[in-house]
Amino acid sequence: MSKIKCITGFLTLFLLGNLNAQEQEQPSEKSVYVKGNALFIPIGIVNLALEHQVSKKITVQGDVLISPWKSFAGHELQYYSISLEGRYYFNEAFRHFYVGANIAGSRFNVQKWNYWKDNISTDPETGITRNSSDLYQKGYSVILGVTAGYQFKVSDRWNIDIYGAVGTSQDYYKGYDRSRGDRYDKAEKFNKSGEIIPYRGGVMISYKLK
Repeated sequence: MSKIKCITGFLTLFLLGNLNAQEQEQPSEKSVYVKGNALFIPIGIVNLALEHQVSKKITVQGDVLISPWKSFAGHELQYYSISLEGRYYFNEAFRHFYVGANIAGSRFNVQKWNYWKDNISTDPETGITRNSSDLYQKGYSVILGVTAGYQFKVSDRWNIDIYGAVGTSQDYYKGYDRSRGDRYDKAEKFNKSGEIIPYRGGVMISYKLK
C-alpha cells in the first residue's frame, strides 16, 4: 500500500505542475506526433502512441500495446494494454530529457517467465502432480508508474524517443494447467499480487502530424 501511495503522490505533484505550466508562455503551434515502437515489430507486437503538446514543456501521451500470440516459442503471450501519460520536458516539448507519470490497464493470458522451465511437483493435499511449464495465468492488471526518456530530432518531421518506465503492478488472475484443463491455484475467484516491475520501454519512431 505504501508503494501505491508514493506513486499516487508523484502523480498528484505532476498534475499540480501541469496546472502551473499553463501560466507559462504558450507555443503558437501545439505539435502532435504519432509513434510506433521499433523494438517490438520484429516479434509481431504492436505498440502505437499519440503524443500531444499541452504547453511549452508539457505533453500528454496515450498508447496501446497488442500482443496477439496464443503461443510464442511455446508460451502464452496474449497481452493487451492501454496507458495514459503526462510528460515534463526539461528543455522543450519533444526535445531531449523528460520525466513522466503513467497509469495503465491491461488484460493478459500469459505464462510468466519463472514458469518456462520444467519443474514437477505434487500437491500433498490433493495428490495431483503438475509441471510448471504447463501452467499459465489469465487476468488483468492496474499499473501506476514513472517514466524517464530522451527524445531527439532526426529531421523536420521525424523524431526518435527512447524511454523506459517502472511502477507498481496490481494483478488479478487465475492460474490454469494446459495439460489437465483445470485451475492449478486454490483461490475461489482471483489470485491477487502486487510488485514493482519495469513494464514499458523501447524506441519509438515518431512522425509529426502538425
